[in-house]
Amino acid sequence: MKTGLTRVAPRAARKRAQSADVGIDRLARNVETGRFERSLSALTAAGAVVTAAEIYFEHDKASFGNRWMWAPVILGPIGAVAGVAGFFSRTAAKTALPLAAATIVANGLQGVWLHARGIGQKPGGWRNLRYNLEMGPPLLAPLLVTLVGGMGLLAAVLRREK
Repeated sequence: MKTGLTRVAPRAARKRAQSADVGIDRLARNVETGRFERSLSALTAAGAVVTAAEIYFEHDKASFGNRWMWAPVILGPIGAVAGVAGFFSRTAAKTALPLAAATIVANGLQGVWLHARGIGQKPGGWRNLRYNLEMGPPLLAPLLVTLVGGMGLLAAVLRREK
């Protein structure tokens, strides 16, 4: 038996299905529909600001002894601007955000290498690993900024809602 509500029924069923999604199902639906891309762009911007501030304070303790210590501090605001722009603009999310994010990832990987080199230059070098890991530059800390860049890259490849 057909009624005049055939158009409304599928729409209502979709609405019920969407409202029933909770937790990981809701996240998966947001990824499928493109809503997550804007959220991840904004999260990248926030993460870039927080990590740049933390890196500034930690590198300031070391008196910015190496010029490369300024690179993640400078890239933080650039990543934040690209993340905010990606939140508001599809074009920026597909051009500026991946460029800034890839640069941040590369700098984070470079930071791991520089920190490893710094540990090796401490007294005793790698033979005195336990002490130098505790007292030297944090070996894995640059990977945190790499994660922020990775979020920006992921946001750039995700589908955007219309």
